[in-house]
Amino acid sequence: MRKSKFTEEQIIGFLKQAEAGMAVAEICRKGGFSDATFYKWRAKFGGMEASDARRLRELEEENSRLKKLLAEAHLDMHALKSVLGVKPLAPQVRREAIGRLVREHGLSERRACRLVGLSRDSYRHPPQPSAQEEALRQEIVAVAHQRRRFGYRRVHDMVRRQFPGVNHKRVYRLYRAANLAVKKRRKVRRPLSERLPLGVATRVNEVWSMDFVSDSLANGRRLKCLTVADDFSHEAVDIAVDFGISGQYVIRLLDQAARFRGYPKAVRTDNGPEFTRRAFIAWTQAHGIEHLLIQPGRPMQNGYIESFNGRFRDECLNEHWFENLQQARQVIAAWRRDYNEVRPHGSIGRVPPAQFAEQHRRHAGDAARHLTPASNEIQ
Repeated sequence: MRKSKFTEEQIIGFLKQAEAGMAVAEICRKGGFSDATFYKWRAKFGGMEASDARRLRELEEENSRLKKLLAEAHLDMHALKSVLGVKPLAPQVRREAIGRLVREHGLSERRACRLVGLSRDSYRHPPQPSAQEEALRQEIVAVAHQRRRFGYRRVHDMVRRQFPGVNHKRVYRLYRAANLAVKKRRKVRRPLSERLPLGVATRVNEVWSMDFVSDSLANGRRLKCLTVADDFSHEAVDIAVDFGISGQYVIRLLDQAARFRGYPKAVRTDNGPEFTRRAFIAWTQAHGIEHLLIQPGRPMQNGYIESFNGRFRDECLNEHWFENLQQARQVIAAWRRDYNEVRPHGSIGRVPPAQFAEQHRRHAGDAARHLTPASNEIQ
């Protein structure tokens, strides 16, 4: 806006001369301005004193400054909304926001840092990961690629053996930064039905649950896997793999497992022909084992083995392509050892099932030794 060469005091003086009776044309000729300018001044400053004109000028300057500040504030708000969905808390998010403000909106680095709330020194010098941080990141990536169905909590259970003091939130940050999130399974809609409570085992070898899982070789030939799990310790008692498994085959496998672990008090099965034949029923009666049969079409009543079979499919069968029966047995046996001895289980204190079972056996043995002297005194 072009400023006048006359001050407010001079303009007020010209207006006073006109009020005193001097001709407007004479005033304009002497002052060197046009009639239109004179009448514009009279419309604006008519009836004012010099102090009033000075105050009006100050108000106009203040109004212009406020308009400029308001326009800058609106520009800042628009820029922030375009780069920030929510308030950024992490420094790395703030650095990205500053970069976008500078590139996309033409803001200076100083102004962008002030808007986001990060110092220029922090923006220019981002922290560099330490050697330990890089080693932890590589271990997290290696575990996640080896065990694809593991989320960050199970990955944390695995890496804390090598990095004892690592926090799960630190593992989560590195896990997300490496884009290792596990795809969530779609929840299966099941028809509403009456659900019977599933009995909870209180010690090892109290209940064994068993079921069959099917797979196939590369040539299309079907494989049958018998999975046996302990309901209390969640150990994989045995996983038998063959082209066909009969009732006698099941009995032979259970006898073989019982040589090292002892016979269970009860076994829980579905109504498959292998479990309802006379041979299997006679075996349970001969060893005093209770046979728990679930209702037909109610797999949720055998929930422990169904959960185990889901992990077995996701982490073993779906991750390997078997060419022959021998390879399938070797791979499944290696997965069973890893499941029992290495893989942490969330429902038993995030420790491997074999370790949990050993702790329980040791605790039960100590309790028995404490009770034995008292029983002898009573006798």
